[in-house]
Amino acid sequence: MGAADVVPGVSGGTIALLLGIYDRLVHQIAQLSTAAGQLLRGRLREGLATACRAEWVFLASLVTGIAIAVLGLVELVRLGIDRQPVALSAAFFGLVAMTVVTTRREVRRWRPGLVATAAATAAAVFVLGGVRAGSVTDPAVAVVVGAGALAICAMILPGISGAFILLLLGLYDPITEAVADRELSTVALFALGAVIGLGLFSRLLQRLLERHRDVVVAALMGLMAGSLRVLWPWPVGNPDAEGFGNSALGAPVGTDAAAAVVTAALAALVAWTLHRLGARQASV
Repeated sequence: MGAADVVPGVSGGTIALLLGIYDRLVHQIAQLSTAAGQLLRGRLREGLATACRAEWVFLASLVTGIAIAVLGLVELVRLGIDRQPVALSAAFFGLVAMTVVTTRREVRRWRPGLVATAAATAAAVFVLGGVRAGSVTDPAVAVVVGAGALAICAMILPGISGAFILLLLGLYDPITEAVADRELSTVALFALGAVIGLGLFSRLLQRLLERHRDVVVAALMGLMAGSLRVLWPWPVGNPDAEGFGNSALGAPVGTDAAAAVVTAALAALVAWTLHRLGARQASV
């Protein structure tokens, strides 16, 4: 999940959905948010009891893995985006495309309204994927905190990644550079915003999953399908724009096409294998 969150267009939520732990993750985050709200209102005993019911081993494992991946891979991913954009894009394109295919079974019964929801969401995200902002230099404190709140909401939504939100805001370069250079003040502000955003959004998402699961899953499929625009391996519209820096959809380059197809197919196979392992684990 951490590695996926670093790449624009891929969400850690996509990996959670692929592995069959998405509902469990949202439920646990919402439970901790509820506990925090109770503690802040002075209901100490009730808040501690709610917190104790959380799956701490599960959450600690996820947080540790995400932190290790983000800190260890952020610079590698930045280099990959600059030097091997076609291969990196193709790999994640295949992974996300296969996740869309496997997620269709999460809907109990497809109806015309659900198909329309998925299609409309995919179209909206596809159009949004064409938007880019210029990179912001020396962002203000409030901007960094707000970016963290928005990015974390995207991170738990399959399809729209936190990195993609940062790209839209023009904050991808300053935030990833801060993580790579271990600028603790900026990272701490971003993390503060992430905690606030996660606490507010997770409870809403859990409620929607409980009451309107099929509609939510259909919308999530649309999010992932629409985000494939950002991962198209040849977004080259001018010679100065490379990798994820340009939203124009170029034609495949002959010398790269075969390798990109193979890379995407291998990534799709990995995604299918992960999905099967997740389904097997869930049935145990």
